[in-house]
Amino acid sequence: MSVQGRRIYDADFKRNAVRLSEEPGVCVAKVADDLGISRELLYRWRSDFRDKGQLAFPGHGKEALTREEKQIRQLEKRLREVELERDILKKAVAIFSKAPK
Repeated sequence: MSVQGRRIYDADFKRNAVRLSEEPGVCVAKVADDLGISRELLYRWRSDFRDKGQLAFPGHGKEALTREEKQIRQLEKRLREVELERDILKKAVAIFSKAPK
């Protein structure tokens, strides 16, 4: 598949490529050439898979997050909202607490 000259590979293809490249006695360059991808791309996929395991390659530019990471992001977002509300209320109190002259 291609988008603006860029090929897109599904998660299964990437996982299979990584598995093939990790076989004993197999050269990463040979696997990359056989699959028609660059060595650098295969090395990147291997690194992603090593770092994230089954959470690697979520697709469509989405970052794969664990349940805990999702919860942390939600809490950080809520904290930013509450801080903004607090700042607005502080400004309102300052405006309304000024004594009329």
